[in-house]
Amino acid sequence: MKAARGALQANATATGVVSRNIAGVNDPAYSRKIASLITTDGPVRVVVSRASDTLLFDKTLHSTSELAGRTEILKGLTSLEDTVGDTAEGRSVSAKISAVKVALANAANQPNDLNLAKAAVAAAKDLARTLNQASATIQKTRLTADQDIAKSVGTINDLLGQFDKANKAVVFGTASGADISDALDNRDKILAQLSQEIGIHTTVRDGNDMAIYADNGAPLFDRLARPVTFASNSTFTASTVGSAVLIDGIPVTGNSSMMPLQSGRIVGLMTVRDEAAVTYQKQLDAISVGLINAFAEVDKTSSTGAGLAGLFTYPGGSTVGVAGSIQVNAKADPEQGGNPFTLRDGGMNPGTQYTYNTTNAASFSDHLRALQSALDAARPFTSDTELPASASLLTAAGASASWLEATRKGASKRVDDESAFLDTASTALSNATGVNRDEEVAKMLELEKSYAASAKLLATVNAMLQTLLDAVR
Repeated sequence: MKAARGALQANATATGVVSRNIAGVNDPAYSRKIASLITTDGPVRVVVSRASDTLLFDKTLHSTSELAGRTEILKGLTSLEDTVGDTAEGRSVSAKISAVKVALANAANQPNDLNLAKAAVAAAKDLARTLNQASATIQKTRLTADQDIAKSVGTINDLLGQFDKANKAVVFGTASGADISDALDNRDKILAQLSQEIGIHTTVRDGNDMAIYADNGAPLFDRLARPVTFASNSTFTASTVGSAVLIDGIPVTGNSSMMPLQSGRIVGLMTVRDEAAVTYQKQLDAISVGLINAFAEVDKTSSTGAGLAGLFTYPGGSTVGVAGSIQVNAKADPEQGGNPFTLRDGGMNPGTQYTYNTTNAASFSDHLRALQSALDAARPFTSDTELPASASLLTAAGASASWLEATRKGASKRVDDESAFLDTASTALSNATGVNRDEEVAKMLELEKSYAASAKLLATVNAMLQTLLDAVR
């Protein structure tokens, strides 16, 4: 009777495990539970464990971190690419410079035509506006990345708090001998979510206690959650330097970090905010400075050729972020009361040394053709812009658009590659630890047969006892 009763109890426990497995078929965070029969040292017992593969799980966490970071980089670059748009639409800086070249050529061919002079000034205003808008898009992208970093840091701290509770449940369950399989699933689920925000690796110690370290070695959880902090900026300009993420007060991102983080959403957002967007801003700033210099009015009486801002000008003395403030000189803009013929004659700056058409000849085109030549002239660009060392402004603008597109394509390929790696690792982990519905249904049928056998044995024992009692009566 004891054997039959123990078998029924074991059968009930095993049936419950199979039912849990079937219920968890579609849950990616669920690991298959295994009911093992223990027949030594007394009645039959059932010990519940779970399927696991530490190496595959760690590989999945790593791939998750890599993919999250690369995805954020791709999103940021795609946002920046809106400044270029479809090449057929002519919205890019390169297309606007080409339009200025055409307008200058038209004005030089008919220097006495006021409408052509106005068209050249309008093309220059359109170019300046395009640079302004592109710079604004860059800073908006940086601000969005900065805000998302703050959200990610908040998510990390929240998950570390959840992990503290989940880890305690595992440790206490291990000490008391309780079934901790679901608690382990919950702990792993939190780790999977955490790995999206920051690259991690883990260490399991005595009693199933776990410690979490960032991929640069900084402790995130070691019996207690370590604080992750970040000071977000409310506004962003070209000169803004973003804050670093700190773990326990130690910088883990940026130039001040001795050992920066390697993967995770935070790393991708930092790359967008402090690298890709900054480089693109430097490119547009360099092109803007080149435009200002190309259209500058040079003192014709000076042997050094000292120049002042001509058609293109900008407020302030620093060239950092000049693309966001470059504008057309009001002296040439008819909408601001200016004279478009100053583009032909000079004189946007006070003094006769900046006036080239001294006779006010209607056919004077020398200065317009000089501006054309200056626009086509090769200019030096610093290496940190990743533009050609020497190129015309049109070539540099084209190189900037090509750099952005090539960088975006490279990021897209890395996202595709990492997605494939993650799919492979996830599939392998699922095969090793996931639930096969067909196998679980087969086990359920076996348990039904076992239940029937145990029930029959119990009924037989009951009949024997009844016979015995009847004989005593």
